[in-house]
Amino acid sequence: MGPALLLIAQLYKVEKKARLLIAGDRLRLRQSESRPILDKLHDYLLEIETEVLPKSPEGRAVRYTMKNWTALNRYCEDGLLEIDNNGTERAIRGLAVGRNNWVFFGSDHGGMTAAVLRSFVASCQRIGIDPFTWFTDVLSRLAAHPISRLTELLPHNWASARA
Repeated sequence: MGPALLLIAQLYKVEKKARLLIAGDRLRLRQSESRPILDKLHDYLLEIETEVLPKSPEGRAVRYTMKNWTALNRYCEDGLLEIDNNGTERAIRGLAVGRNNWVFFGSDHGGMTAAVLRSFVASCQRIGIDPFTWFTDVLSRLAAHPISRLTELLPHNWASARA
């Protein structure tokens, strides 16, 4: 499996350059540099597929990769796609880590409050504003703000008004 890991490392080396490009240029780079590496990887996997034991970790890895080959290559067909889902994994990491902690909120009401607060934080993060800055400003103005205009304080509206 050493050669496969080296080929995968080469793919990520191409992606390091690709991140700096716009989608069209990224696609051309992938077609010229990543596609030949993927072809080598495919040939290597076909070659070792019969040599590795099917139930060994290597055999399972080869079988998984070959079964998902089309999906694993999709990023070479669209310059907007990423080579992996690491960005998504990082985005939901806080939810996965906190999930076990949220069992101990003390009551259903406490859990609901935490869910609302987490939703506000996620909304702030999604539009690129600091959640603490948003909470500080909104909480300081909330008591005097007309209830009929509460939507103005939602993160996306708040950010637009400050821009």
